[in-house]
This record gives sequence, C-alpha cells and structure tokens, in this order.
Amino acid sequence: MKVGLLSDVHANLPALEAVIDDMPAVDRVVCAGDVIGYNPWPADCVDRVREVASTTVRGNHDRTVETPSRYRANRMAEAGLEHAKETLSEEQLDWLRELPRAETFAGDRYLLVHSHPAPEREDAYVYPEEFPNLDRHLGEYDGIVLGHTHVQGIRSVGDGFVVNPGSVGQPRDGDPDAGYAVLDTATDEVDLRRVAYDIDRVREATESVGLPTRTAERLYTGE
Repeated sequence: MKVGLLSDVHANLPALEAVIDDMPAVDRVVCAGDVIGYNPWPADCVDRVREVASTTVRGNHDRTVETPSRYRANRMAEAGLEHAKETLSEEQLDWLRELPRAETFAGDRYLLVHSHPAPEREDAYVYPEEFPNLDRHLGEYDGIVLGHTHVQGIRSVGDGFVVNPGSVGQPRDGDPDAGYAVLDTATDEVDLRRVAYDIDRVREATESVGLPTRTAERLYTGE
C-alpha cells in the first residue's frame, strides 16, 4: 500500500493544491496536523484535507484556534489564528476540536502524531537529528510519522523509522518548495518529495486579508 504523508499545511492553499497535483497514485493520505494557522485559506484547507486525508491528527494551531492570544509573543501565529477563528464555520471548528492527538494507520503498523509521541510533551519540537531519541516510543510500530518542526527528514531508529514529511505550507528547512512524502508499506521505504508552488499568490492574498507581510515573505526562503 502507498500512503501519502502530509503535515503543517497551515492554511496555504496553493501549496496544498500543488502537493495534491504532484503526488503519485496512493491508496490513502494521512495528515500530521496543523491544517490551519499563519496563511490566508484556513477554511479551504480544512475542506480540502477532509476530502483527501482518511486520517488527520490535531496540531498545536488546530488545538488553539479559539485562543489566538496564546501566541501573543508571535504576531504571525496570533494573526493567523485570529483569521481562522473569524472565517471557519462552526462545523469546521467542531471538526478541529474532535481531531485526535494520535492515531495509527495501515493495520496499526504506524503511529501518526503532530509532535512528540509522549502526551506530556505534546508541543515539543523533535528535529530529524533527535529522531533516534524516540526509540522507546516505536514499540511495536514499524514507524512514527510526525511534523511540527517544518523540517523534512527521516532516520532509521531501531528496527523502524521516524519521518517528518516536511511542511506543505510553511517549510523551515531552507527549501521554499512544499514538502510531503510517500510511504510504501510493503517495503517501509519513504520517498521525501518537494514541489514548487505560487508563493506570489500567497503574498497577494496575505496582503488582501491583512495578515502580517512577514508571513508570506518567509515563504520565499523557506524559513
């Protein structure tokens, strides 16, 4: 079975559309959270992810959409959540509220989380060089899929692997192209993929809805 791996869409519709168009034929798609936040299209991205992903877990932005002030120290994050709170329907907010913290897929062989798999470290950043530290969390899983750092990477850990497919909507690893991955469950091989998208369209929409200009500017350099 082929599984498309998404994470950190962050309301960036052009990036999400580019990823969906670029993705090879897969049997299902899963999303490691943060569907909303930062960018101008939260409602469209919620609807599109719901259409294409069979499983989605909640990210920190999904979880805090109704309390934007929690990100007061980061105006880009706060403004993105304010915009989402104002534009999402009640039904879309209900969907976000009901997202699980963690899920399994492909016959429970793989664990899908947004950040650290330990509940008490839900918002911890785990970068690729730290993936080996998750060895004890692999347990009987063949692999762990996570996001949150917006840094694409994969490491073999014990008898399995940990992978971050990268951020669809706001890469932070120096590559502005949208990131995603495809997992082959028959071989446990993961194809890390990137695709260019129309960042100018994001910049124009960012200005149009009154989000901070820096939100779009950083997309050009993948930071």
